[in-house]
Amino acid sequence: MKNFKNNITVKMTWLMQLPIVFLLFLFSCSKGTEPVPPPVIIPPIVTTPTFVSAAAVIDSMGTGFNLGNTFEYALQSTNPTSIYPIIDLYANAGMKHVRIPVTWIDGFGGNTIADVNGNINFSHARFIQLKAVIDYAISKKMFVVLNTHHEHWLNNNYNGTAQYNNAFANLWTGIATHFKGYSHLLIFEVLNEPHGVFGDWNGGANPSSSVALALTRQINKVGYDAIRLTGGLNSNRVIMVSTNGMGNHYQLDDVYPSIASLPGGGSDKFLSFHVHTYDPWAFCGHTGSNASWPGSNSIANSLRTISNYAKTLNVPVNYGEFGVGRDANASERNSDIVREYYRTMRLTCLSEKMSPTVWDDRGWFGLVNSGGNSFLHNIVPNMMAP
Repeated sequence: MKNFKNNITVKMTWLMQLPIVFLLFLFSCSKGTEPVPPPVIIPPIVTTPTFVSAAAVIDSMGTGFNLGNTFEYALQSTNPTSIYPIIDLYANAGMKHVRIPVTWIDGFGGNTIADVNGNINFSHARFIQLKAVIDYAISKKMFVVLNTHHEHWLNNNYNGTAQYNNAFANLWTGIATHFKGYSHLLIFEVLNEPHGVFGDWNGGANPSSSVALALTRQINKVGYDAIRLTGGLNSNRVIMVSTNGMGNHYQLDDVYPSIASLPGGGSDKFLSFHVHTYDPWAFCGHTGSNASWPGSNSIANSLRTISNYAKTLNVPVNYGEFGVGRDANASERNSDIVREYYRTMRLTCLSEKMSPTVWDDRGWFGLVNSGGNSFLHNIVPNMMAP
């Protein structure tokens, strides 16, 4: 409140108006497909960053989970009241961060939060719900990773021209400006799993081609620059950039072969890598089998390889997705081998000062039941055990 100068009359008038303001807020939020609760009040704006580097943030993030198939792929409800219990469940299990995948311009049957030029509708019911979920997690002192996800308009068509650069920069400018006052607990991930023209092994460009790699570096820098240019706390907010090949961790040295190739040219202490692994797919994939389990040492060694390379660039790593999925043979997930995989992933990441973010889509890779109030197959409790 500004300059009330202890004027009791003004204060009393303001206080008397609070019930009216509150009722107006409830009515204004009643529009949309699902009820929207009042947003959780977050702490006052922090004027200085709490952490001194991305490495410190990554280390403090500990273990986290993905709120999958929700704001990026409408298989689960976006109603915050159905999500709060899931956040509580994971927080009570000892997890310290949540990654919230969000589709902004694509998907949802055309009912999108942003238009083709990247202009965000901040009064959109789903954005209001998203903000309420972010606020709730932050109110529990959890880190939140917010990204752009399933942006097919970009993955399928990006060519480095102003048409796409301006739209993507505009999108991130809007996101970053809106959340500009949020503390270091909010983290921005520029683009989930670059693929298609950025390169993949499923019909896209060759992920090792010079063109695909250059486009991946370019789009990451477009988003990175847009965020940094908004200033304020975004000047030192952690920004995560991903590899191509669907975020494949083994692409890290190709996408960023040197310090000079990094956004910021190696001078940004608040830059982080964001990678995924579902290797080996014959074991981890939804069509995989426990018979293809490679052993804990193989899993751990693959993570150490990435960690050792990232250290040469002095950039910390977040393993933003990993897991074991099953479709036809879902019962295989309830096994010691699968539980060993998850525990190995977590402990190895933490030992290497990397933050692990387990994938949970409440489907093939589900870790909580459909009601979101208990864990499946004892995977998470075993993974989080001391």
